[in-house]
Amino acid sequence: MKTIQISIKDKLAIITLDRGRSNPINAEMVLELTFAIKEIKEDDGLEGLIITGKEGFFSAGIDLIEVCHYDQDQSKEFWSNFLALEIRLLTFKKPLVAAITGHSPAGGCVMALCCDYRVMAKGNFIIGLNEIPVGIIVPDAIFHLYSFWIGKHKAYQYLLEGKLLNVDEAFHDGLIDEITAPEDLLAAAEQKIRFYMKQNPITWQQSKMNFRKELSAHFQKDQSEALDKMLQQWWSPEIRLSLQKTIEKLNKATVKS
Repeated sequence: MKTIQISIKDKLAIITLDRGRSNPINAEMVLELTFAIKEIKEDDGLEGLIITGKEGFFSAGIDLIEVCHYDQDQSKEFWSNFLALEIRLLTFKKPLVAAITGHSPAGGCVMALCCDYRVMAKGNFIIGLNEIPVGIIVPDAIFHLYSFWIGKHKAYQYLLEGKLLNVDEAFHDGLIDEITAPEDLLAAAEQKIRFYMKQNPITWQQSKMNFRKELSAHFQKDQSEALDKMLQQWWSPEIRLSLQKTIEKLNKATVKS
């Protein structure tokens, strides 16, 4: 694995996102995460999964610098695979906890939203979904995922605004469930997931799937029409210009850091 690390601790799997400083999501990371989650799901010796990042960043979201250079076929494959990854996370029956080590906008936030519980490090970090200002059409399924945790009213307003929340705001709105000091983050995530792991697995997992039945259905229905509309906008001249300006800012920020 080139973009993630996997460790095992007493029946608990831990996936650490490990791609550059900010863990931007590219095609390779999506495929590696999809494969790893499938393997962990099917391993009867593993009873839970924590997904975490590195100091300062859980994930900065989609790697616009790379993804914008994909051709049309590669772009369609990437976004299709990204949605498939979210389905795999949503239908992961075992306990799944996000240990959010720092910034987690856009795609990073989407991954965290698929988890059962989110612990976030205290600090000057942001989390949320800012796709619309970037020029990415938000699929209906993502709206339902966001509103599952924070309610339809806030999800509707925050998505249209591209609002990013600080740690305290995210906790207040129910986007995250717990705030800890960075050095205590993994311990807090492990404490919560081992509580889940102590429950009767059949009862716990079937109940989880029952609670997520309607939400999962939004992702599992045919997404081709929504994906085609998103890709049509993705390739429009005005959005390509907007994306190019965003990439220039990202490149400057990378140089400064």
